[in-house]
Amino acid sequence: MVVGAFPLAKLLYLGVRQLSKPVANRIKAGARRSDFFKNYICLPPAQAYHWVEMRTKMRMMGFKGSTIKPLNEEAAAELGAELLGEAIVFLIGGGCMVLEYSRQAANSRRKEEELAETLNGLQTQLGELALATETLDAQIREVNRLLLSLPAAPSK
Repeated sequence: MVVGAFPLAKLLYLGVRQLSKPVANRIKAGARRSDFFKNYICLPPAQAYHWVEMRTKMRMMGFKGSTIKPLNEEAAAELGAELLGEAIVFLIGGGCMVLEYSRQAANSRRKEEELAETLNGLQTQLGELALATETLDAQIREVNRLLLSLPAAPSK
């Protein structure tokens, strides 16, 4: 994404990130206090993240068949709360970017429609002017024909 080209978008993104951090921290605090939230929302993603991370590290070091020990409950709850907080910040920021993109697309579409409307108006005016020019040309030819068909005026 080219945020540098849109200073307003960059400012909006930073503002949303700053506003979403307290929301994420509040949800993380609630996750630490609530057993249901901790056991069913925070622990499974944290254990999965830990398993994938450790499996990747082990394979990069050449250990293929080693088993991965799960994190203890406190560390997993902390990691899950951090993952949840970052996911919230990411989703809010991504939502803002999608809204900004749709707003820009709507503005672009509106400008294209206005341009097409202006072009159609100009083409209509051009057609009317061409018709008026043909009418005047026909009138001039008629006047010239009438002038030529008049008998010559006697000279004095």
